[in-house]
Amino acid sequence: MAGAILIERLEFQGRCGVTQEERRKPQPLAVDLELTCQTEPAAASDDIQYTVDYAQVVNRVLELAATQDFSLLETFAERILSMLFAEFPVARVKIWLRKLAPPLKPVTRSVGVQLDRSRLTHQVPGGEPTPARFLTQQFHRLPKGKALDLASGSGRNALYLASQGFQVEAIDRDERALAELVAAAQQRNLPNLHAQTVDLERTTTVWPELPKQTYDVIMVFFYLHRPLFPALIESLKPNGILLYETFTIDNHLRHNHPRRAEFCLAHNELLQLTSGLRVLSYDEGEHDGSQGPGSVFTAHLVAQRTGPTNPSEASA
Repeated sequence: MAGAILIERLEFQGRCGVTQEERRKPQPLAVDLELTCQTEPAAASDDIQYTVDYAQVVNRVLELAATQDFSLLETFAERILSMLFAEFPVARVKIWLRKLAPPLKPVTRSVGVQLDRSRLTHQVPGGEPTPARFLTQQFHRLPKGKALDLASGSGRNALYLASQGFQVEAIDRDERALAELVAAAQQRNLPNLHAQTVDLERTTTVWPELPKQTYDVIMVFFYLHRPLFPALIESLKPNGILLYETFTIDNHLRHNHPRRAEFCLAHNELLQLTSGLRVLSYDEGEHDGSQGPGSVFTAHLVAQRTGPTNPSEASA
């Protein structure tokens, strides 16, 4: 169930102004934030790890104000939005950022900007996409620990979990994308993210020989190679979570994407491929686009490994 966390009139000193003279010394600023997020898991568990910690939000806003200066309030507000979507499981943000003592004598109160932005429509400056919407929606289900991002690409989801304290391994065959991911992790000071170049579909062997019962979370987004499913399931720890989203055949038929039908799931196929797991959530149909406006036809699965997958493991 979605709710909202409100932070009213967070006051701080920041450098913001069109002229160098105005940016020369800090001035009083204030921000109000309304953060739409999942509140039901935290209410049921009474555990702060299942919600947005507003103290962390406050500290990050203050850190931005202390370390950066801006010519425009609009730029500052966008930077706050990018930080919130990148580091916290929020679906929507309303922000009101203002100068409390603007250099305009007729203005007796404040001047500022108000923005209302959803994760779906927000893009980080420079074109870097925010984490997948399905990941942030299901974040409260993920047990903290070791995570595998299979076919990670440039690693937007790996970076997100690493910023939340997970030990993350990212695997992909695109060396350039992984190099960019490693650079991004270094820039964000995330030593808990590691990347490995692997061809997941090499023909000589069925890769990967993943370590058994190793990962608390395995996530796969918009990638499908059916021979990998047994290895993925065996690599989950007991109570580990598999998070999976990819295209169904309807997307191929409606949008001709992917161009090859075998890269799409048949109806209910994802449930069959993961039949050894306990399904926590499953949804198949038309959804909002994960990386921009428009709709796509996908299957969403959250499933949990509750015990050994074969008799030999049970007797080991």
